[in-house]
Amino acid sequence: MAEITENMVESGIPGLDKILYGGLPCNQMYAIYGISGSGKTTLCMQFLLHGVKLGERCLYIGTSETVPEIKRIARSHQWDLTGLDINYLAMLHGEKAGPKQTMLNPAEIELPQLMDNLISRIREYNPQRLAVDSLSEIRLVAREKSWYQRQLMLLKSFLEARACTVFLTDTVGEENTVLKTFAHGCIEMSKTNPLYGPERQRLRVEKMRGHSFISGFHDCKIIKGGVKVFPRLVSAQYGKDFTKEAVSSGIRELDKLLGGGLDRGTCTLIQGASGTGKSVLATQFVVAAAQRNEKSMIFCFDERLATFLERSRGLGMDIDNFISDGLVELRQIDPAEQTAGEFSSVVSESVLQKGFSIIVIDSLNGYAYSLPDERFLVVHLHELASFLNLQGVVTLFNMSQQSGFGLGTIPPSFDVSYVSDTVVNLGYFEYKGAVRKAASVFKKRSGNHERTISELSMGSNGLHVGPTLQDFEGIATGIPRYIGKTINGGGSSCL
Repeated sequence: MAEITENMVESGIPGLDKILYGGLPCNQMYAIYGISGSGKTTLCMQFLLHGVKLGERCLYIGTSETVPEIKRIARSHQWDLTGLDINYLAMLHGEKAGPKQTMLNPAEIELPQLMDNLISRIREYNPQRLAVDSLSEIRLVAREKSWYQRQLMLLKSFLEARACTVFLTDTVGEENTVLKTFAHGCIEMSKTNPLYGPERQRLRVEKMRGHSFISGFHDCKIIKGGVKVFPRLVSAQYGKDFTKEAVSSGIRELDKLLGGGLDRGTCTLIQGASGTGKSVLATQFVVAAAQRNEKSMIFCFDERLATFLERSRGLGMDIDNFISDGLVELRQIDPAEQTAGEFSSVVSESVLQKGFSIIVIDSLNGYAYSLPDERFLVVHLHELASFLNLQGVVTLFNMSQQSGFGLGTIPPSFDVSYVSDTVVNLGYFEYKGAVRKAASVFKKRSGNHERTISELSMGSNGLHVGPTLQDFEGIATGIPRYIGKTINGGGSSCL
């Protein structure tokens, strides 16, 4: 991220400053526009309160919300408004306006009075940070585009002579194109309404003259304390030197199946039907990492943490002690409440700030529900996987698919296999009336792997990988046929 220079000013919103590579060019005029309820006023207040914190003179001028209303907003966010000057242009609502006249256009009488009042207050307070919220009231008084444009030109000329960074808010629409033209930068705030779950809010820097920024939409959320922005993850901005080596699962047979283990800086997809052991297999890598004093993070989308811990204890995995030692962290994710952008931000912080070297996402099916439009799931995953790979993280994605072992099964609703460097397939097969489990490695980009199928079993002593199922054929179809020799009238020596 670029360092803040003397010609830049922090917005006070870490996510937004990250998008802007440090902050905003100072002493410029910025348009903040969006529909009602998208967070424009909240963003302005954060910008001003950060200035107060830095010892700057800050002024808020409201045209649609009164001073008591602003104070109520502040209380809801637990903001201290000490040091922030708050004004309300009451003239727009009939106060001090005098009797109504009918002969002249309101833009000829009321608009100049309004702008004189606005400029007088700015001159009186001489702020270093200013927010005018909103221009939509002024635009309504102007009525005609030419009158509105003339007043904006006047305001801009006045502000250019002052050392002041200005936020001007307006609603979204064709009518605010005039403001966009005059503004040095434009920030759009929007929200969408998915078919299920809460509203999703986004932020986009539309333009920033002479200054780089991360383009595109970024998820954001209004929480107690203000707007929280989750910058879109751009993996190319991150990189780290790490030793390329194979990471052991702690089970010799499983490592052999994987050609020595999973390589650092790679992503592995573990897919299979429900109950085949996807979570257990991923947990095995976490346990082995903890035994090497490496830190792991497990994000649970589908399963409750209590259920995860109970199952791990039943398999003899010492997860509780590893959690107490800070080597393993579990986090429950509600896909209905958390967007994909927010989740990517949480994952990146876990790696960059906490040093986790193993990341487990269980499962991708739950992760898909965090996207308003599932078409972009693979794009998000690709960027997230690229970031984790550049950090030398071993990433494990779990994904449920229809029953069967793999060949001839119903394909998943979204294909993420190309995002993964390694694909491990788990499935069921039946032998003598008993349902058994098997594992196979479909691909491994970073090296060789066994091209065989081995039985998988779980018990109180943990996860076990048996020898190759040489006495069967057709396992991959889900309808195996035993071709080996029986022993004493029993089953195969492999089972």
